[in-house]
Amino acid sequence: MDPYSAEGELINIHNHFHQGQYQEVIDFDTSALSAENALPARVFALRARIALGQAEDVVADVQGESEPELAAVGALAEFTLGKTDTAVKTIEELASSAGDNQTVQVVGGIVLQAAGKSEEALALLSQHSGSLDAVALITQIHLQQNRTDLALKEVSAARRWAQDSLLVNLAESWVGLRLGGDKYQQAFYVFEELAQAPSTSSIVSLVSQAVCELHLGRVEEAQSALQQAVQKQPEYAEAIANLLVLTVITGEDPNELTSSLKKTAPQHPFLVDLEEKSELFDKAAAKYSAKVSA
Repeated sequence: MDPYSAEGELINIHNHFHQGQYQEVIDFDTSALSAENALPARVFALRARIALGQAEDVVADVQGESEPELAAVGALAEFTLGKTDTAVKTIEELASSAGDNQTVQVVGGIVLQAAGKSEEALALLSQHSGSLDAVALITQIHLQQNRTDLALKEVSAARRWAQDSLLVNLAESWVGLRLGGDKYQQAFYVFEELAQAPSTSSIVSLVSQAVCELHLGRVEEAQSALQQAVQKQPEYAEAIANLLVLTVITGEDPNELTSSLKKTAPQHPFLVDLEEKSELFDKAAAKYSAKVSA
């Protein structure tokens, strides 16, 4: 039986993880799991700890372990700690020696994409065999490449063989937010259901709901959701970043939130992109600087 199917042993811990319920993943009772599912469950728990800022503990936890799954998670933890070269080297070695391993594919794909090696990430992920986690990551990579057509193709293909999967619904919603139009509302329904139900709610789904609200022009509702997220976890970078965007949209002063994001996540993609755009603007402006003659 597929452990991630509706009746599978790992369906609940898998859903908790992708719903952003990381503490529930860590607290999940694995004592009754079969031997073959114990390691995948441990991988989810380790990844959840990384997401909660415990990367140093994860590195220590997997040190000396021989399984490629744990080596991949260790590399993800090191990448999170800023050890990019070491992490990428480990993943590239694992891709060569254990490229058919699902965890190596997915976790390795995350590290390679984050390191700017999109084609390597896609090459590794393309080796998957029916992995929805791989499908979801491939979809995200295509969206980051501004290849909405390829992301839509990936999701549409997965929909045919995994109709009721949470991950397919999420991936379809990500693509919908890029397509726009009535897709905004469809994505909103998915994230709102997750964010508002006590059994599935998390800061991640709350921010996702707020992003949909922004696209739909519902600024007050978006602000309310983002403020809830920040109250629950003041240092959650995605909530701060989206609240910063909302502040700019409403014409308020973004300086305080910008400083907060720089303190919380100095290498956040929003800040990196903002810095790049500022430099480009300065270069362009310099070409048109006023020349004063005596």
